Amino acid sequence: MEYTHLGRSGLSVSRLCLGTMNFGSLTPAAEAHAIMDHAHELGMNFFDTANTYGRAQSPPGQVAKNDQSHAGWTEEIIGDWLAQGGGRRERTVLATKLYGDMTSWPNDGKLSALNIRRACDASLRRLRTDYIDVYQMHHVDRATPWDEIWQAMQVLVTQGKVLYLGSSNFAGWDIARACETARARDFTGLVSEQSLYNLMTRAIELEVLPAARAYGVGVIPWSPLEGGLLGGVLKSEREGRRRLAGRSKQQVESHREEIQAYEDLCDKLGEEPASVALAWLLHVDGVTAPIIGPRTLAQLDSAQRALQVTLDEDVLARLDEIFPGHKPAPEDYAW
Repeated sequence: MEYTHLGRSGLSVSRLCLGTMNFGSLTPAAEAHAIMDHAHELGMNFFDTANTYGRAQSPPGQVAKNDQSHAGWTEEIIGDWLAQGGGRRERTVLATKLYGDMTSWPNDGKLSALNIRRACDASLRRLRTDYIDVYQMHHVDRATPWDEIWQAMQVLVTQGKVLYLGSSNFAGWDIARACETARARDFTGLVSEQSLYNLMTRAIELEVLPAARAYGVGVIPWSPLEGGLLGGVLKSEREGRRRLAGRSKQQVESHREEIQAYEDLCDKLGEEPASVALAWLLHVDGVTAPIIGPRTLAQLDSAQRALQVTLDEDVLARLDEIFPGHKPAPEDYAW
């Protein structure tokens, strides 16, 4: 396993981050525990979750038909695993998120000072730990002023409940505003940003990635395989291992030519498409660790291959031809 600092912080994290969104809703607790144990065996120390994970609509677009589904279930599964001891907590850089509504009651979501306090305490109880390494805002709250948000977060840091702060799904100007308002308070502010980023979806190259680099905010890409479209979807379809339907089928039909060219390139390289997609993200300046969300131990093992894949300049250029990216704004659309 390779390690790097999370943004400008001194915190060392693995170059692959274990995403836990599937735990509970799609991956049973016992198997989730086995995946986390194996992640440690592989040297992976960076785990990501959120307080809303575990409800029936988590992961997004998938309905887990399980009577146990509820917001907080994934954190509870992780908490039960941490409670087994054996150095599990000490070897884990634990990241969770708040923002989404946990109930229909007012103040049970967003980023008010009241919800920040309540949500943190609730996550600590479910995770069965006394501190969160990286506490992330899952979305921008345009109704709550930054002075209120940072004051509440500073209290959590002072209390020792939170060590570092991160964001998710922020625009470039949101990152800048968050960092500048934190600086005005003589507060560390953001050290990470989770964004949708992969070979097919590269919009963050316009402003989010440049802003993150400028402020020393480490980028943690989510959906690095674009919902499986970069994981060999056409080959799986031909071999009968995957039947496409609904939105996935529509996306494949819209991008079949590019995906086929991509899979042909991966065949030429002798590498699995998923490994190449992850390796490409790892080469991008400013990316800390893509989030992988394995449902099985086999999927976790296969993701490790990305750390050994080397992409030369010719391959990188070909990938840009297949999936054109962006220059930073305004050069992308102006002189």
